[in-house]
Order: sequence, then C-alpha cells, then structure tokens
Amino acid sequence: MRQEIGEKIKLWDVNKIQYGDSDNPHEILGRHIVSTGQVISAFHPDAVSMKVIFADGSEYEMEPAERTQVYSAFIGHKELLPYRIRMAFPDGNQCETHDPYCFEPQITDLDLYLFGKGTHYEIYDKLGAHPTTVDGVEGTYFAVWAPNAKRVSVVGDFNHWDGRVHPMRRLGSIGVFELFLPGVKKGDLYKYEIKTDLGRIILKADPYGNSCEVRPNTASVVADLSSHSWTDQKFMKKRAKGQYYQEPMSIYEVHPGSWRRKGEKGEEMLTYRELAKEFTEYVLMMGYTHVELMGIAEYPFDGSWGYQVTGYYAPTSRFGSPEDFMYLVDYLHNHGISVILDWVPGHFPKDGHGLAKFDGTCLYEHPDVRKGEQPEWDTLVFNYERNEVKNFLIGNALFWLKKFHIDGIRVDAVASMLYLDYGRKEGQWAANQYGGNEYLEAVEFLKHLNSIVTEKGEGGYIIAEESTAWKGVSVPLECGGLGFQFKWNMGWMHDFLEYMSKDPIYRKYDHWKLTFSMMYAYSEHFVLVLSHDEVVHMKGSMINKMPGEYFDKFANLRAAYGFMFAHPGKKLLFMGQEFGQWAEWDEKKSLDWHLLNEDMHRKLQNYMSHLLHLYKEYKAFYEGDYDSYGFQWINCDDNEKSFLSFVRRTKNGKKSLLFVCNFVPVGREGFRVGVPNTGKYKLILNSDEEQFGGSGTYQTKESQMAKKIEWDNREQSIEMNLPPLGMLVFEYIDKTLEK
Repeated sequence: MRQEIGEKIKLWDVNKIQYGDSDNPHEILGRHIVSTGQVISAFHPDAVSMKVIFADGSEYEMEPAERTQVYSAFIGHKELLPYRIRMAFPDGNQCETHDPYCFEPQITDLDLYLFGKGTHYEIYDKLGAHPTTVDGVEGTYFAVWAPNAKRVSVVGDFNHWDGRVHPMRRLGSIGVFELFLPGVKKGDLYKYEIKTDLGRIILKADPYGNSCEVRPNTASVVADLSSHSWTDQKFMKKRAKGQYYQEPMSIYEVHPGSWRRKGEKGEEMLTYRELAKEFTEYVLMMGYTHVELMGIAEYPFDGSWGYQVTGYYAPTSRFGSPEDFMYLVDYLHNHGISVILDWVPGHFPKDGHGLAKFDGTCLYEHPDVRKGEQPEWDTLVFNYERNEVKNFLIGNALFWLKKFHIDGIRVDAVASMLYLDYGRKEGQWAANQYGGNEYLEAVEFLKHLNSIVTEKGEGGYIIAEESTAWKGVSVPLECGGLGFQFKWNMGWMHDFLEYMSKDPIYRKYDHWKLTFSMMYAYSEHFVLVLSHDEVVHMKGSMINKMPGEYFDKFANLRAAYGFMFAHPGKKLLFMGQEFGQWAEWDEKKSLDWHLLNEDMHRKLQNYMSHLLHLYKEYKAFYEGDYDSYGFQWINCDDNEKSFLSFVRRTKNGKKSLLFVCNFVPVGREGFRVGVPNTGKYKLILNSDEEQFGGSGTYQTKESQMAKKIEWDNREQSIEMNLPPLGMLVFEYIDKTLEK
C-alpha cells in the first residue's frame, strides 16, 4: 500500500502543503489514479485521523505521511465513485465533507488566454466567488488573479481563517488561482490569504467579489447575483435602441446615504429597498428622467463619498445586499427612470485589504511611482499598460451595465487619466515617448473601453467628467475621438456660476460668460452640470451663491435654472439644490427637508418641478441639443440691459420655444422682443409667478400674435412685461421648419 501511495506522493511536496507553501495542492491532494488503483489524499492541520467514505458505503482508513497531517488511502480499484472525507480532531469532534481537491477547474484555457490578452469581457463570470453546483455537489467556486504570489488560500469562517486548510491551484503561467469549496454558501465571509514571494502573509478582499461586509469590517461575502427576477424587460428593450441623444435627460445627482435618513436623530441610512419607493416617488413628482448615484461600488471611508473604491464589483453593503440594489434599479426602471452610476477607473486607495500591492507586488497599480501614484489624492493609479488590469476595468463597466441593468456610467476624473502631469509637480512625472504630457496608454484604454461598451453595452452609455479642452472626448472613435457618448461641460459651469454669483450691477461686464458657450456647444455631446463638487468645501450651496437679499436670491436661482434648462445640452443638478438648501452638502446627514415647511423653499421646489415637467413635455428643450437647427439667438448683445433672447426649435417646427431672460432686478413693462416669424406666441412659463415665489406683478398676455414691427433685426416682434431677475418662455409654431 505504501508503495502505491508513494507513486504519487513525494515528501518534498507533502511538506510544501504542510507548511503552506504549495501553489499546486491538487498535485498531492484529491484523487489520483495509480498503476494498481487510486490514491486519495487530504489535509487538515488539526486532524488526528481521516477516513474516505464512498457513496456505496465502503470506508477506507487514511494514513498520515511522516510528521504531517497529509493523510492518504490506497483503494485497489479505479472506479470513480463519489466520496467524502471524514476528519477527527483532538477535542473528539468530527466533520464529514466532500473533497475540494477532486474537482476539475471551472476556468478553461481559453478563459486564461483571453484574460491575458485583455479581451475576456465577461471575466466577472469566471473570477471571484460564484455559488454553483459541480458534479452534483453544491458549493462556491473561487478564482483570483495573483501571478506573483507564492501561495494563495481561501480563508473564512468555514475554515477558521486558517490559510493552510484550503490552498488554491495555480493555473498556467498567467497566475490565476482557483478552488471549488463544497458547502460554502451565499452569505459566508471570506478573503484570500496570500503568501508573497518574500514569505509575507497578507489578507485581501476579493477584487471580483460581489458583496462585502459593512464597514469598518472588510471581508468579502459570497453572493448570488442570479437570485433577482428582473421585471424591467420593456425598459431594457427601449434602452437597447440607444436613442439617448434625441431623448430628454434631466439628471438628479444623489448620494444615497445622505439624501434622506431615518431614526430619531436621523443617524440611520435608508436601505436600497426603502429608497426604492420613497426615492422613486420623489423623482417622479419632481419630473427628473434620470438619477445619478454616487458611492455605489464598495468603499471603506464615508468621507470619500465613494470615490476611493475597494470593491469594484460589489454594491456597497451600507444600504443592503446586491439583490436589494437590483431591486432599486428594477423599481426605478419600472417607473421609467434611468440609472447612471459614478465610476472611478482612474485611481484607487491604499487600504491594506484592497487592490494595493495585491500579491505583494504592484499588480493593479503602475510600478513606476511617476505613473502609479496620484499625489493630489494620495491614491494609486491603475496600470493601463497591463492587459489583465485593463480587462478588470472594462469587464467592470460591462458588469454594471449587464448584471445590474445600469443605463449609464459617469467616469470620474478623466483628465487625471489623460495627462501624465495631472496633479503632479515638476519631477513627479515623465514625458511620453514623443515628449508630451499625454498618457498614451490610458488614452488607448479609454478608446478600448468605449468601443466595447458601444458594442456590447446593450444600449448603455458612458459620460466623461473631463475638465480640460481635450479635443473630441465625445466624438466617435471612427471620427478620431475618444468615443464617450457624453461629456460634462465644465467650462459652461464655471462661466455660468461666476456670472450668476456677481452683483447684477456688474453683470454687464461679464455678459460674454452667458453667451460664449454657444461658440463650442456642438463640439461635444455636452451635459450641463451643477454637481456635488460645486456645493462643498466652502463653495456655498446654489442658493447661497446667488447675490442679493432673501427674495433676490430665489429670483436669481429661478432665472439661473431656467437658463440652464433652456441652453442646449443634457442637464444635471445635485440633490437639495432643487429646493434651495442653504447649507453646503454634508455626507454625514440628511438633506434639510424641513426647509420645505417654509414658503419660498416650497415654491422653488414647485418651480423646479414645473420646469422639469415642461422640459419633458416640449421636444424643443432637448431634441436639437447637438444640432445647430435646435438653437438660434434673437438678441445676445444687449449687455447693458443684461438680457438674452433666443429660440429652441424642433425638427418639424411644432412647439418651438422662445426664451427671454432678464438677469437684473429691474422689470421692464412694454418690453419688445424680435421673433422668428409671424404667428401666435403662447406664454407657458413665467418664473416670477407667485406660485414660484415671484412677485407676480409683471403679468404678460397668455397668448398674442406677432406684429409686423421690426425689432432685433427681425421683421416681426411681440411685446411683454419682463419681470426682474426672471425668465419668460413662449411656445410658437416655427413655420420656417414646419413640414
């Protein structure tokens, strides 16, 4: 018997298992056919005896190799009957389990090849932890990429966090480790124990894990993403058509942990399921078409707002389980609301349980500190020159679009990826091969990402938060651009906020800040944004940015929002700014909903709801966002009066809109404005109405015919009473476009 066992077992290999140094435990452990039968070997560092129990009831006592807990039994036949291992321990307890080392790998050579090439776009189905059934045995399949590790083990409550118990098998040369663990189920905690090449033991959360412990704990949690039954098929079918340019897009940017809280002191966050009904009802009431959620991918520190991610494939457990997040997305979809997710592929934190030096080396981060660290944020930068890292990120984008039905991904800090010198001082960066500051490999990564999302994203889209003048960010790849579908218009935002924050008496000197954006409005597919970044860090909330006394602030803000929605481009507004929250945003507490008990805040919210519903109702607001037919100035040069007039047109001429904006606190009665053509002009919005918090004193006819009085270089015009710090919107039929 010992001779047959010796055919397979060598003392050197046994000792590597005994002392936790083996990266190929299956070579010894499990079932092995020998010349006269089969040898079954198993290991547990605390076992005092073991038996093989076959499905037919036969039992075989196992013998330990010398001075080890590697036990083996010789069976004198080659029939491959299912079996279990029964172990006894010093305290008299026993356990019986299927042998983890008798199962074939669930990852194929093709999987490894594609991952190494960086083109395995569904790698999330292979790496990570996946509850499954193999050969009729229920358990969880684990796989992780750690090419420079000496040994990798799965550890958890199921093995008392002892890395010697379940070492994993290295597959090929790419450095993927795998193991199927019978009996490990959904909800079990786990990590990977990695023995580095230098012999150091480190514990890491699963980079591809789908759930995590609630902070401050950091273990991964086995999850089953197939358990939710989606009901949004109608929504997803429409999404797949990819008609987002021609559709309304008014985005409500939200930090779920501080939108609204519960508990006597407001210290408890709402769960995903609690958010579903309450949040959806509010979004529908207001009239938003999209929501953008911050801080969904798992992150350890609340104060990072979700922008320093440790669990790229895991919805944060702060608000519930992955299934709960699926429920929220499903619920929003069934009420016609699209979901955009903030995504951070530019950098990640240095937390010990995360991606940093994952296998003891710079694996996910670039090894050159001039590329691999972002000193401005004290974070690490992904290595865009490594195929497996690029695959991790591209697969992650598709993962959210497909597994969680996310509709759009907003990519944070794109500029930090495009430029080698971003956030770095002289001497902290090195030029590219052509002597420039462009990070060429990151540029190619972004193009690759966008090409794959366009091809495989099922109608999903990607938005770039890009703060520089990089040319062609949202221009298609085939036209020489980066291939994003949209770009945040940071230039418009800065000019607009600078203008609106000025005392109206001085606005005439900066009139160009309202009009300059039309010089480049069609160079990109822009989203106009007033985001969370503009209402934190002493920048002031939107209402507090506005000059003047109490009522003037609200009037200014109504005019500002009106102009924003009238301007070409999709729209984004951060939570709380729709009802004029005074305080800057604080992620540690709820929005100041009590302000809605006050008349002016409630009326501002009413105004925003009215504006948002008008935006959805009238195609002129959005149909021509990216086509010059959709916009025409009437008067953009009267800086002395600080007023603007322009039209937004529909393709067929029906329900085109005339906008007249007054940015000084001086009302003008009998004010005449040139119009594009003859016909009837119907007033559909006056921001100065009492129901919106205005004075209500400057009333204009609800309907009037254009008169043949030349004005603003137009042959016809209409007359109105233009309210101070106000905006009027008229609907008309544009006969020059009517078909």
